[in-house]
Amino acid sequence: MSDLTKLTIKQAHEGLKNGDFTSVDLTRAYLENIKKSDLNTFITVTEELAVQQAIRADERIALSKAEGQNFPLLCGIPCAIKDNILIDDIKCTAASKILENYIAPYDATVIQKLKAEGAVFLGKTNLDDSAMGASGETSIFGATKNPHNKTRVPGGTSSGSVAAVAAGEAAYALGSDTGGSIRQPASFCGIVGLSPTYGAVSRYGLIAHASSLDQIGPITKNIEDCEIVFEAISGKDKMDATSVKLNSDELQTTNYKLQTLRIGVPKEYFAKGLEPEVEKIIRGAIKKAETAGAKIIEISLPSTEYALPCYYIIGPSEISANLARLDGIRYGLSENGKALLDVYLKSKGHGFGPEIKRRIMLGTYSLSSGYYDAYYKKAQEVRQLVRQDFEKAFSKVDLLFCPVSPFPAFKLGEKLDDPLSMYLADIYTIPLKLAGLPGLSMPAGKTQDGLPVGLQIIGNHFEENKILAIAEELEKLL
Repeated sequence: MSDLTKLTIKQAHEGLKNGDFTSVDLTRAYLENIKKSDLNTFITVTEELAVQQAIRADERIALSKAEGQNFPLLCGIPCAIKDNILIDDIKCTAASKILENYIAPYDATVIQKLKAEGAVFLGKTNLDDSAMGASGETSIFGATKNPHNKTRVPGGTSSGSVAAVAAGEAAYALGSDTGGSIRQPASFCGIVGLSPTYGAVSRYGLIAHASSLDQIGPITKNIEDCEIVFEAISGKDKMDATSVKLNSDELQTTNYKLQTLRIGVPKEYFAKGLEPEVEKIIRGAIKKAETAGAKIIEISLPSTEYALPCYYIIGPSEISANLARLDGIRYGLSENGKALLDVYLKSKGHGFGPEIKRRIMLGTYSLSSGYYDAYYKKAQEVRQLVRQDFEKAFSKVDLLFCPVSPFPAFKLGEKLDDPLSMYLADIYTIPLKLAGLPGLSMPAGKTQDGLPVGLQIIGNHFEENKILAIAEELEKLL
């Protein structure tokens, strides 16, 4: 039997259908890879649960075959879940000291959906502390390493999920993207990562970071797998008022071809700061799209230069409000104190890491009396300008092609003491989040040092189908 961990979801599904192997075989193959790994991808490995789920999946598959029925594409397929998404009765730490021993009391909606499909959960993956960072190094459980070069970061914050899929430790994974946390690590590790339109996937059961920006999305080996997982987890949820019901047209990927497309290339994304080798690879991918018949149009997103400072006011402001609930009273780390204020100060002081404290202080300051209008209100006005830029662009073009990151994976420890330099890793991924748009990272090539570089494809609201259709066509050309 060949290496089962190299199979895509579709290939594994066909193997299960044909009886070439069982879900238990598949699950044990991935668990073996996890045991041998030195990448520090998982915080919690749920081996016993995974084997039980695989046994149940095999029973379901056997029954479906006996009745001449099809079974779901994700039935019996092992996956990994970022450790800020709740799975009932499993530890959910967000890689943070303050939630180190927190046990999830319910399933996130995306987990309910995957359970209904018959998915197998291998465990919870490592991430930057409280999903804040861009390298995968701030976790209290230690840094995750890049499978392509163990001296390099995998990117963040969905570091463990992305590295696990890239290293054959999961068939697919779920991550969350607030400013670039799925796309940037997907680019660094050479796989596919989708940040859906805001509202396309329920956030219920995702530990809140910045509520107007967070989205759960799929991390996969190829584009076809990304389509399968996105279709399984998307849709309206009564537990999340911001979620939206997608109609069948919005899930159809058959209506779009490169030769009929107008592709916009934002000139601001190819300015100073973009490494020449990365630019060469991205322009090469754009050229291949043009050769296949796409019309390439240079466009401008003039508010791009304000997107990063705008994000680092809105994001920390929402973080400041969301993390107020971690007060050492109801759940999470609780330190003893003589008075209530002592409990708050000690619990938060010991429970929050340096990056979390930095963002809480920035956010609290931005929301404080006397500064609210100058910072938070102004940032929301700038956010509207960023959104309007994209609206103008999509009146002229169908999709945007650009880099995911200005550089490939950097060395472990290289930017850890320089937060501003770290924030620049998200300079191309943040603008679309402010506008609530979908974006995908797909492998475009490798540098001379063998480091992957991702192409970012940005679509209009709820146009994941268009992004995925074109990405699938482009995947064959790159």
